[in-house]
Amino acid sequence: MRIFSLITALLVVITLYLSVFERDLLLAFAAGEDPDEAEMTPAGEDVAEMAAVAVVALSSTARTIEQVVLVRGQTEAARQVEVRAETTGQVISDPKRKGAFVEAGDLLCRIDPGTRQVALEEARARLAEATSRLPEAEARLAEAVAGVPAARARISEAKANVPAAEARLAEALASVPTAEARLEEALASVPTAEARLAEALASVPTAEARLAEAKANVPAAEARLLEAKASVPAAEARLAEARAGLPAAEARVVEARARIDEAEINLNAAEKLSEDGFASQTRVAANVATAQSARAGLQTALSQLEGAKAAIENAVAQVEGAKAAVASATGQVESAKAAVQSAMGQVESAKAAVSSAKGQVEGSKAQVQSAKGQVEAAKASIESAKGAVEGAAAAVISATSALEGALATVESAKSGVESARSGIQSAEAGVAAAEKEIERLEITAPFAGLLETDAAELGSLLQPGGLCATVIQLDPIKLVGFVPETEVDKVSVGARAGARLATGREVLGRVTFLSRSADATTRTFRVEIEVPNADRSIRDGQTAEILIEAAGQPAHLLPQSALTLDNEGVLGVRVVDGDSRAGFYPVSVLRDTVEGIYVAGLPEQSDVIVVGQEFVTDGVPVAATYREAAE
Repeated sequence: MRIFSLITALLVVITLYLSVFERDLLLAFAAGEDPDEAEMTPAGEDVAEMAAVAVVALSSTARTIEQVVLVRGQTEAARQVEVRAETTGQVISDPKRKGAFVEAGDLLCRIDPGTRQVALEEARARLAEATSRLPEAEARLAEAVAGVPAARARISEAKANVPAAEARLAEALASVPTAEARLEEALASVPTAEARLAEALASVPTAEARLAEAKANVPAAEARLLEAKASVPAAEARLAEARAGLPAAEARVVEARARIDEAEINLNAAEKLSEDGFASQTRVAANVATAQSARAGLQTALSQLEGAKAAIENAVAQVEGAKAAVASATGQVESAKAAVQSAMGQVESAKAAVSSAKGQVEGSKAQVQSAKGQVEAAKASIESAKGAVEGAAAAVISATSALEGALATVESAKSGVESARSGIQSAEAGVAAAEKEIERLEITAPFAGLLETDAAELGSLLQPGGLCATVIQLDPIKLVGFVPETEVDKVSVGARAGARLATGREVLGRVTFLSRSADATTRTFRVEIEVPNADRSIRDGQTAEILIEAAGQPAHLLPQSALTLDNEGVLGVRVVDGDSRAGFYPVSVLRDTVEGIYVAGLPEQSDVIVVGQEFVTDGVPVAATYREAAE
C-alpha cells in the first residue's frame, strides 16, 4: 500500500509541475502539436486560443467629485504689535488694563515732557538768527553775478572770431585734397585716354578686313543669281512639253474604252449565238480574248495618262524651285551689298573713334596742368588761414581768464549764501527734532484691537525701545496651516476653506496667502485663511482642523475589492476592452467613502472587473457578466 501512496504522490507532483511550470508544453501536447513548435509560439497566440474566463464586471462612468486638502493648524491674530517708546521719560498717564479694546489713535502712554519745551524755543531762536543772515549773502551774490555777463560777452566776441578763422583754415585744408584728387584724377585719365586711342587704332584694320571680305562675297552671290535665272526657262520648257503630252494620253484612254465597248458587244453577240447553236466556241473564245486585250489597252492608256499628269506636276515643282532659287540668290546679293555698307560704316566709326581718342588724350594732359596750379594755390591759402586762427585763439585765452575771475567771485558769494541757508536748515532741523521729541511723548495705538498686556504703569521710567503695551487685532482672524508639498498644487489663493476648532466650532473663510517657499525642516508650505471674527470669540492660538477646497476631478466609484496589482506591483484595476479581453489600468485613490473608493486614471466609460480580476492577465479573453452599481 505504501508503494501505491508513493506512486500517487509522485504522479501528483509531476502533474502539478507540468500544470504550473510547463503549462504551455502541456497544452501543446494535448492539442497534438509539436512541443518544440509550441515553445516558439508567441504568448499572444496561446492567449487567443484560450477559452474565455468568466468574470463579473461593473460598467462605470466617471463623475466629477469635489476635492479638499486637509491640514492641521491654529488660529493667529491678523495683526500684533508691541508698542514701544521712542524717547526717555517718566509715565504720567493712568495705565490701560489688558483685555481693553482700543481704537486706532487712542492714547496708551503719556511721558513727562521735562525741559523739551525749552529746547524747542531755543531751536526756534536759532532759526530766526540764521534766517536774518541770508539777505546779506544774497546781495553779495547778486553783485558778483552782475559782473559775469560782461566777461562772457568779451569771451563770446573772441570765440566768435575763432570759428571764422578756423572755417577759412578748414576750407583751405579741404581744398587741398580736392585739388590733389583732381590732379590724381587727371593723371589717371591720361593712361585711359591713351588706351582708348590704341584700341581705336587697333580696330581700324579689323573693320577694313571685314569690308574687303564683304566686297568679295558680292560677285559670288551675283553668279548664283544668274545661274538660278538661267534654270527657269529650262524648267518652264519641260512643263510645256509635259502639258503637250497630256491630250494624247487622254485620247488613248478614250480609244481604249471604245475598244472595250466594242469587244463586249461582240462577246455578248457571240455568246448568244453560241447558246442558239449559230456560232462556234472558237468565235466566242476569240471575242473573249479581244475583250481582255481591250481592257489591257485601257490599263496601259490610264497608266500613260497618270504618267503624263505626274510629269506635269514634276515640271511645275521644278519651275517653282527655280523661281525660289532666283529669290534666294537675289536675297543673298542684297545681303552681301548690305554687309559691304555695314563694313564701310564700321571703318568710318573706327576712324572717328581714333580722332575722339586723340582729343581725350590732349584734354587729359591739359587737366593735369590745371590741377597742379590748384594744388599750389590751396597750400598758400592754408598758411594764411593758420596765422588768423592763432590770433583768434590768443584773444579767447585772455577773455577766458577775465571770465574765470568773475566766476570765482560768484562762487565765493554762492558759498556765503549756501552757508546761510545751511544755518537755516540746521536750525529748522533742530526745531523739527524738538517738535518730534514732544510728539513722541504720547504713545498711541497703531490700529484698533485688544490690549494683550497692561500699559506701562504710572510713574515707571521708559527708555527708547521700552514696552508700553501689546495690541492684537482679532477681527478678522487668521487660520494658519502648513500644506504638504504633494498637495500644494491643489491650493490656490481665493479658494474657499473651512475649519473646525478644538471647541467644535466651525468657521468659513477664504485663502489669502500661500507661501512660495517651503519650510526647510518640514518641506511644507504656509497657508493663511482669513475668517470673520466680529465678536472676537475666536482667540489667538486655538488648534484648528482646516479643509481647503480644491478643483474637482473626474473619478470612478468602485468597490475596494476591485483593486489589484500587476507584475511590477503597480496598483490598478482590470477592465474589459472592446474585444472582450482583459486589460490593466494603473489608478490612484482619490477618496475612501462608505460606498467605496474614488479612483482616477481610467477612461470616462470603463467596464471594471470586480470579481475574477485575479484570474486573468492582459489580453486574456473574458466572458463578462455585468452587475448594477448598487449591487
